[in-house]
Amino acid sequence: MTTGIGLLYVGCVLLLNGIGMLKGFEKKAIAVMNFFTGGLYVVINAVNLAYAVFAQQESDAYFQVATGMLFGFTYLFVGLTNLLGLDERPQAWYCFFVAINTVPCAALAFDGGDVRFGIIWLCWGFLWLLYWIAGALGKVRLPAKLVPYATVAVGVATCWVPGYMMLAGWW
Repeated sequence: MTTGIGLLYVGCVLLLNGIGMLKGFEKKAIAVMNFFTGGLYVVINAVNLAYAVFAQQESDAYFQVATGMLFGFTYLFVGLTNLLGLDERPQAWYCFFVAINTVPCAALAFDGGDVRFGIIWLCWGFLWLLYWIAGALGKVRLPAKLVPYATVAVGVATCWVPGYMMLAGWW
């Protein structure tokens, strides 16, 4: 259930971030939803971590927390970078780190028979990779609207819709 809650809000923040890039929203204004979503993910995963420790759960529980924190820290990083007007290159390199982690996550999902999440992990990896290319590799020029449109598409198709479906019991 917590996955559905998190994904619903990641869908929302990706939608807002993508539209914000397309429409030129002030970055400080977009920071707010990034803080809400990043904070939600960190709290959910901190509670899950505490439960895993106290219940002495298997390593799967820790894996879920760690991969969830990839999202939480992404949106907190974006929120702080936008709010404080910081250099975006460290954030872009964090996106590279996360993009690399999505490959084994997808492989594990496929290996476990969860084709949907295998594909979703690959889509997320593609988006994080785009953010790395756009923010860290200054000489590489992407099509002007590729990143914002990809952000909206990935947010809706892999987060908002699946998150809503999970919460409604349709997943």
